Amino acid sequence: MNGDPRLYEILDLLGIHYEYHEHPPAPTIEEAMKYWKDLQATHCKNIFFRNHKGNRHYLVILEHWQSLDIHDLEKRLRQGKLSFASDERMKKFLNLTPGSITPFGLINDPEHHVHVFLDENLLKSNKISFHPCHNTASLIISFNDFIRFMKWTQNSYEFLKLYD
Repeated sequence: MNGDPRLYEILDLLGIHYEYHEHPPAPTIEEAMKYWKDLQATHCKNIFFRNHKGNRHYLVILEHWQSLDIHDLEKRLRQGKLSFASDERMKKFLNLTPGSITPFGLINDPEHHVHVFLDENLLKSNKISFHPCHNTASLIISFNDFIRFMKWTQNSYEFLKLYD
C-alpha cells in the first residue's frame, strides 16, 4: 500500500477501518477528482499555513469544492498575516511533500505543533477521505473514526465556519 506504513499501523491499533483506493499521483484537487468520482465520501482540501512570525502552523481542512477566505481567517486567528507554509516546513512538521497534505501527516508531529481548523460543514459527513501521506492513494474512514484519530494525535483542533 502507498503512503506512510506507520499510518496503517496506527489505524489498525486504533481499530479504524479504512477503504484504500490506489490511483496515479494526484497533487491537486482537480487531478484527484478524476479518481474520486466513484468513491462515496466527503473529499477534502487541506491547506497548510504559517503565521507571519513563522512560529505557528495551521492545517485547514474543508470540503474540496469550497474556497477559503484567507483574510477572514487571519482576522479570526489574530495571528497576523498568514502565508502558505514552505515545502521545508511541510517536511519538518508533517513529513509531507507538496500535493500530499493530509491530516494523517499529524502522526509525524510528536510535539503537537500544528493546530487544525476544520470547517464545521464537515460535521455533516458520514465518511471522509484523505491521502495516506502520499498522493497516489486515497483512504476513506468514517467521520467518527477521523475524530478518534484526531484525538489520538493530541494536536489541538477546532471547528469553524469557514464557508457559508
